[in-house]
Amino acid sequence: MENELFYDKKTGWDRMSADERHAMHDYAEGYKQFLNEAKTERDAVAFLKAKAESLGFVPYTRGMEVKAGDKYYKVNRNKAIILTVIGSEPLSAGINLTAAHLDAPRIDIRTVPLYEDNGMAFFKTHYYGGIKKYQWPTIPLELRGVVCRVTDEGIESIQVRIGDKPDDPLFVISDLLIHLASDQMQKSMMKGIAAEKMNVLIGSQPSDSETDTSDKIKLAVMEYLNQAYGITEEDFLSAELCCVPAFPARDIGFDRSFVGSYGHDDRVCSYPAATALFDYDEIPTKTAMAVLVDKEEIGSDGVTGMQSHFFDTLIADLCRAQDVLPEECLENSTCLSADVCNAFDPNYPEVSEKRNDARANCGLALTKYTGSRGKSGASDATAELMAKIRYLFRQNNIIWQTGQLGKVDQGGGGTVAMFMANRNIDTVDAGVPVLCMHAPYEVIAKLDLYATYRGFGAFYGMK
Repeated sequence: MENELFYDKKTGWDRMSADERHAMHDYAEGYKQFLNEAKTERDAVAFLKAKAESLGFVPYTRGMEVKAGDKYYKVNRNKAIILTVIGSEPLSAGINLTAAHLDAPRIDIRTVPLYEDNGMAFFKTHYYGGIKKYQWPTIPLELRGVVCRVTDEGIESIQVRIGDKPDDPLFVISDLLIHLASDQMQKSMMKGIAAEKMNVLIGSQPSDSETDTSDKIKLAVMEYLNQAYGITEEDFLSAELCCVPAFPARDIGFDRSFVGSYGHDDRVCSYPAATALFDYDEIPTKTAMAVLVDKEEIGSDGVTGMQSHFFDTLIADLCRAQDVLPEECLENSTCLSADVCNAFDPNYPEVSEKRNDARANCGLALTKYTGSRGKSGASDATAELMAKIRYLFRQNNIIWQTGQLGKVDQGGGGTVAMFMANRNIDTVDAGVPVLCMHAPYEVIAKLDLYATYRGFGAFYGMK
């Protein structure tokens, strides 16, 4: 007989019925479609905005009436979005909100990127977020982003997306062949690939033009881009382009219990945060909100990050419409900082602490604190908040566990939790455990994804 005095982190498989497992796999199919479509934060916002509009959400503008059941969205510069369903109680009662991020580590194209060298054309790059640089050469890459073209007539935004269609070309960062890599292989993994050598190969065929230039291959690239998109080299100065892995999201394992893809961190939390709100078919007691932002991977700074006043301004506007003090709303709110944690990897047990690290297939991971070493950069949720969420999950039969980020002095990391907590919002991290985090190809368990979706749905209905 099981000892009820003990706590044991168990797999969630024995708690799922056959119907629930079927629903889990169905939900993962929608998630995989989202991953393939939303490989940048701009792509994700466009996807979620379209979905929200199809479900009756309307864009919020200052001065609109705010009443129970209203569904709003607010987009910040095409790179962040807030989804809101107004509750039956006034905003003075607070908001149940999730906060996730839409950006992911990638290879950004520089402002003046294009050059020719020894019969090949390249883009200069600058990596974005925390990556292991050696993982990015020799994998197929797509090019995605926006170029803001400037002419005498004004400004035109042009979407660029090359590599996701079967007949599209792909791009690559080269690496040394093993036969010539003896010096490289003596270096540490951190220094084996230099950032300045992570240049993206984009062509080699010279232009047939009679233009007087020694850079015929560079000219051929610009001729292609000008014909396809109407841009000149100067337009790179007002562009946001990046290279992302060209791998499609796929099931992993004979039993198809995992999903492998680029961008799980943190789209594996932002997707459940949005879809749980989309699927909430009642008027919630408290207003429910999903805050999906940019720039988390580089500190949450900037006009589209969680430290921006975009969120605060929207809260103030909504509260003003109900004659409520924003400070009262925030102090009565609760936030699930919807971000991933590491999943215990049996191949690398030395960096984890088995009792406390999350495990794949044990459900949504509730992480009391993140940060580095002495909890630096952590909000550290209160015992009362942990108990409140525990009780919520118990009442709704949510499969969940606790998590952390490895051994105490091994490393660590941060989320947007501290930025929400700094606003006087009770906040705790909650999300999906991830294998191979920040790699070009990450892995998550479908069970954990589905448990997170269900957990967020229960949270939006919390009274």
